Amino acid sequence: MNTVLTGSSSWTEQLRANVRRVAPHDASVLITGPSGSGKGVIARQIHEMSHRAEEPFVSVDCTTIVGSLFYSQLFGHVRGAFTGADCQTLGCFRAAEGGTVFLDEVGDLEPSIQSKLLKVLQERQVTPLGSDQAIPINVRVIAATNRDLEADAQSGRFRQDLFYRLNVVHLAAIPLCQRPDDIDQLADHFLQQLADRQGLPRKTLSAGAIELLRTMPWPGNVRQLEHAMEQAAIYCDGPVIDLRLVRGLLEGGSAPPIASDSHRDPPEEESPAPWRSPSEDDALSSSVAGDTAWKTLEHLEREHIRSTMEMTGNNQSKTARMLGISRQTLIRKIKKNNLLPVSP
Repeated sequence: MNTVLTGSSSWTEQLRANVRRVAPHDASVLITGPSGSGKGVIARQIHEMSHRAEEPFVSVDCTTIVGSLFYSQLFGHVRGAFTGADCQTLGCFRAAEGGTVFLDEVGDLEPSIQSKLLKVLQERQVTPLGSDQAIPINVRVIAATNRDLEADAQSGRFRQDLFYRLNVVHLAAIPLCQRPDDIDQLADHFLQQLADRQGLPRKTLSAGAIELLRTMPWPGNVRQLEHAMEQAAIYCDGPVIDLRLVRGLLEGGSAPPIASDSHRDPPEEESPAPWRSPSEDDALSSSVAGDTAWKTLEHLEREHIRSTMEMTGNNQSKTARMLGISRQTLIRKIKKNNLLPVSP
């Protein structure tokens, strides 16, 4: 896989320089930033520019599995280690031998796993579940989190010694809305990927559509932009994705009744007004203050959660990461808004 850090903003240019500096070394790297901001892409770019590039890159979602099963996923198990363990497994660390282990959302690790991970990083060896035989490993560890891990370490929620082990080199991703100069290139990159990987006809964006994309708040960051481009490519009948279609998808949550196949936007929509919240326009706020049809924050939150869940196929972990909240917080909001039945 050939990973590219796409964009021309000053932040992206500096990030490329930092990755080039960090990649040749084996130091642990901690990547922080909001959900969907591209932390996984940064991790893979470090791997692909390192001397480990020809060896495995193994990604671990630290939010998905808990307890002994997660220990087994990380460090492997021997046959008979637990009910149903009919054969031995390597685990992610041994499977990545010579390469890189990427611990995504490492801040969500259970305390018991934190202590075992620290021991592995210190001793450079793993002991599979059900065994007393330590096995040497040669891997580089890159971790990522959307949490303030330093604050968690100071409060005792995350092991402070593990934090320092992981945070040898720190790289910070920033929200997409803070780097609008990257948006048109990222959008075009995702449209090219759709053409290459899914066989969709190659689409381009009109000038008006690009301008609208650059003014959106993007709470789901790069991941949200990627999904938006996939939606737009599917709904667009012609070669050019126009402003009307993009506005319908991003602001209304659905495409217009008939997707436009025009090669250009309607003249009156070529220069869309920048995205803004009601609080950013006092005159507008005053004019609608007495309008009972004005949507409340609670309503907007409910609809935003609903549309994000639809986008992820009701995958709670992905939805939580896109919204920048914990899965537990998402479950509480789902229950509060009666959006979906929640499994215990």
